[in-house]
Amino acid sequence: MTHPPPFSKVLVANRGEIAVRVIRACRELGVRTVAVYSEADVTSPHVVLADEAVCLGPAEPAASYLNIPRLVDAARATGAEAVHPGYGFLAENAEFAHACEEAGLVFVGPPADVIAALGDKDRARRLAEAAGVPVVPGHPAADDETLEQAAQTLGFPVVLKAAAGGGGKGMRVVYGPAGFREALASARREVQSAFGDDAVLVEKYLQGPRHVEVQILADRYGAAVHLGERECSLQRRHQKIVEEAPSPAVSRQLRARLGEAALRVARAAGYVNAGTAEFLLDRDGRFYFLEVNTRLQVEHPVTELVTGVDLVHAQLRIAAGHRLWLRQEEVAWRGHAVEARVYAEDPERSFAPSPGRVLLLQEPHLPGVRVDSGIQEGQEIPVQYDPILSKVVAWGPDRPTALARLAQALHEYVLLGPKTNLGFLRDLVTHPAFRAGEVSTQFVEEQLGAWRPAPPPVEVVALAAVLMAQTKPAPAAVPARVPDPWDRLEGAQLP
Repeated sequence: MTHPPPFSKVLVANRGEIAVRVIRACRELGVRTVAVYSEADVTSPHVVLADEAVCLGPAEPAASYLNIPRLVDAARATGAEAVHPGYGFLAENAEFAHACEEAGLVFVGPPADVIAALGDKDRARRLAEAAGVPVVPGHPAADDETLEQAAQTLGFPVVLKAAAGGGGKGMRVVYGPAGFREALASARREVQSAFGDDAVLVEKYLQGPRHVEVQILADRYGAAVHLGERECSLQRRHQKIVEEAPSPAVSRQLRARLGEAALRVARAAGYVNAGTAEFLLDRDGRFYFLEVNTRLQVEHPVTELVTGVDLVHAQLRIAAGHRLWLRQEEVAWRGHAVEARVYAEDPERSFAPSPGRVLLLQEPHLPGVRVDSGIQEGQEIPVQYDPILSKVVAWGPDRPTALARLAQALHEYVLLGPKTNLGFLRDLVTHPAFRAGEVSTQFVEEQLGAWRPAPPPVEVVALAAVLMAQTKPAPAAVPARVPDPWDRLEGAQLP
């Protein structure tokens, strides 16, 4: 049965690989798209891929991707009916959702009041407790002195978190009172820059748990389902690196319990659209609610590959008012999927961001492998944004097959220019303990804390030098009419 497009035109309020992912999903549904970009992203693939593109302003996020009035104006000026926020930036910002609603635009995500209730970790914790879901002991966002007193009461170690955002931004583990104020100040600066809000909460830090999360879908008519869990324990500095579905530690019975807990929180909040409930899981199978991410997750492809559900399609159809077509008993899981995030990071400088021009790019094309990418050769990788470049995702009928495919894909992935974490990822996904499924949120620190990159082969260094010498400056401006990428197949020359 053929369905009409959920919208005629959608503005994608983001950049990089997630903007490309959403634009492609819209094309599949027959929906025209509007890209937005900063002056630093003029040559980015999402700008060319969309049907239209609007420059928001300078590279600084506050002047571009976090500028709510400019985003709303761009949507209205181009005739967009809806706005998809992607993840990061304003994806969990209730003010942005409200501004879209006030402007007559459909926000592809939960209503503003639900984002306010669940996007704020403090309120989400209280809601989960009221719904009978166990939570990690903690204290809501407050002033520095109150949080310091709360940390003393909870007992060190504690973890600081952004109250109004996710993605590991602002997370700091504090092991004693001496470093608390300094860590808190650093956390506030980071979350202010990432989300425009410096509110920080404190929680008791649990030693050695797994981090699992449950994908949910809910429509505006009260129907909701969960699509199972993802294992997200492999993290560095509280930023996820490798994720998989299903979790090797979760049984069918535990999956049902986790899913029901996630749905209880969602129903209590009146949730609509796609979202993710995050939990910590101890070795005895006890789980504790952490938060709800009121948006699409970076790691959503692994759930798509094991359930066959396109989550961006689902988001758009639910936002357009369609009823949820899937009942819980119809959700089926097939095989195993694992994802690795490729970052522009310099392993020799503690994985600091590594901006620069992409001199050579060869992404893997293998059976069972999907690459969600937001880069192309010749592009400048700016320093102002999250350094994620792409995601390599592998599916297999079982976990060993999926891991083998991912390892081979990472081996064949070539990127010259910015430093990347590809070598680290290759060693991580082939580590014996990871292959055995024996992981926790401390895995990277404990097993690969002393990891150092091997020196690159001489021929790679020589090739990089030749490419750099031949590099031409990037174009200074994007054309007024952004060409359709399919024009390239007909021999058209891009300006």
